[in-house]
Amino acid sequence: MMPANLAVALLAETGTSHITAIDWVVIAIYFAILAGVAWWVVSKGKDSAADYFLAGRNLGWWIIGASIFASNIGSEHVVGLAGAGASSGVALAHYELHAWCLLVLAWVFVPFYMRSMVFTMPEFLERRFSTSSRYVLSIVSIITFIVSKIAVGIFAGGVVFGTLLPELHITIGNTNIDSFWIGSVLVIVLTGLYTALGGMRAVAYNDAVQTFVLILGSFSLTAYGLAKLGGWHELRYWCGSDMFNLWKPLIPAGVQGTWAPVLQTDAAGNVIREAWYFNGNFPWVGMLICAPIIGLWYWCTDQYIVQRALGAPNQTVARKGAIFASFLKLFPVYLFIIPGLICYALAKSGKIPALAGIIGPDGKALPAVAQGAFPMLVQYLLPPGLRGLVVAGLLSALMGSLAGVFNACSTLFTVDLYEKWKPGASQHQLVRVGRMATAAMVLVALAWIPVIKGAQGLYTYLQAVQGYLAPPIFVVFFLGVFFKRMNSQGALWAMIVGFVLGIFRMLVDTPVTLGLAGLQNGYPSGSFLWIVNNTYFQYFSVLITIVSAIVMVGVSYMTPEPDYARIKNLTFATTTAEDRANTRASWDWREVAGSGLVLVCILGAYLYFRG
Repeated sequence: MMPANLAVALLAETGTSHITAIDWVVIAIYFAILAGVAWWVVSKGKDSAADYFLAGRNLGWWIIGASIFASNIGSEHVVGLAGAGASSGVALAHYELHAWCLLVLAWVFVPFYMRSMVFTMPEFLERRFSTSSRYVLSIVSIITFIVSKIAVGIFAGGVVFGTLLPELHITIGNTNIDSFWIGSVLVIVLTGLYTALGGMRAVAYNDAVQTFVLILGSFSLTAYGLAKLGGWHELRYWCGSDMFNLWKPLIPAGVQGTWAPVLQTDAAGNVIREAWYFNGNFPWVGMLICAPIIGLWYWCTDQYIVQRALGAPNQTVARKGAIFASFLKLFPVYLFIIPGLICYALAKSGKIPALAGIIGPDGKALPAVAQGAFPMLVQYLLPPGLRGLVVAGLLSALMGSLAGVFNACSTLFTVDLYEKWKPGASQHQLVRVGRMATAAMVLVALAWIPVIKGAQGLYTYLQAVQGYLAPPIFVVFFLGVFFKRMNSQGALWAMIVGFVLGIFRMLVDTPVTLGLAGLQNGYPSGSFLWIVNNTYFQYFSVLITIVSAIVMVGVSYMTPEPDYARIKNLTFATTTAEDRANTRASWDWREVAGSGLVLVCILGAYLYFRG
């Protein structure tokens, strides 16, 4: 498999960085503004857990919405989603059109979270089920953050630096450190610094600034790209209808499908017959079932996202923030996926010769090279000044995504684990431990980067990891809120069984991804591990979901009912009339109209992107 930083090598062959002195001035001014915002926030902060982890529960709705959006569109979107667009078309727009999941957060989960006044999602799970459930979710969430969000963020920073500054390197003795690793370390150091000092408030306010800049810059990139290409009709011509189709078939055209675990290729290496559950070209069944599962877990139950809503003073502000975020979430399709398609079209049409390295011998984009699509377009399309602004927004987005997950990780470790071990810890001690936890997680994530470099694509890697670890969390939260009969034993065993299945799949995949000795070509054909490794991750994710749900329901009904008085206001069936009335009074027609607009926009996109 080609190395993920091949894009850097190809760009290095075509020339050096296009970043000019004007760009550097703009970048410096932009980061000076961010530094000023961070300093102002730090000076206003208090040395308390509530202020450090949840910004004192005093964030405004537009700050919440912008922060949710900015955290989401960091590493995996700016770099990974554009790369996926260049190599796979609009297939992954499904994940972006799941803006409706944020409406589920706003209308279904916000009332429960705000009434319970929790700091973390595991803390909510403890109140609904048991302390054991809290520990399991805390540990698995931290692992998920490290192997997906933190490591992916570091890797994305390296891709951006490696693409924009290919000539940058440092030689220490006989070791040459290239721009990829320099960028990775710089992103980590700068992000860790302002996150550790300012906490959630610094993260949220910097997110609000960079959201505006990134949307403006990405829109400019799309406009310049279409102008260079010759318009939207030229984009459709060079990309073809398949790249504009959200709904991919179960089996690609020209390939014979079967139920048997078979994968046959011709002399040229093209697949001619395979099991339908081996097809990894984003088949519609996986997108229809698995993608919403991951989306609902991510937007409604993931500490990384929900922590922003928890920083609201009340239900009204939290709901408005989530709805605003759902509206902003509609933009990535056109700001990141479409530029990826534009990059592919410009390369294929030859209108920017420097991009030719993206196209492989078969006329398709090379996934490893396409990961640099967004920064490559910035380098070759935009004029000086504007290029600097977009680069600054791009780097700050990567930093913002990392900052959010750093804060979420430190919150989980400190509130859910350390505070349980040291119940008498002072507020100052809690904040200090949170900062130390962040530093430790960064070191572990750095060690995980080689796994991501071997994966087929940044965004695909992220979705696969989440697909293996998210299903049991999704099951426990949704069944727990909708069905009062679900008890602590059912929740605990559902998570244990689900996580064991997910980690088993990761352990099977990782040696192949790394190309360990004897596994460069995978497991022996026809073996059990070969079948597991080749089964498309979305189908395996659905399997984990089904098994987790069966375990939770079965164990719950085989064991005693929960104490319904203890879970008052934590499920729909146990919510009091007074709290229902308070929730109803917290919204009016404006929230309904905004939600309706988001749904109409999503429907329009699904109707258009059909090939």
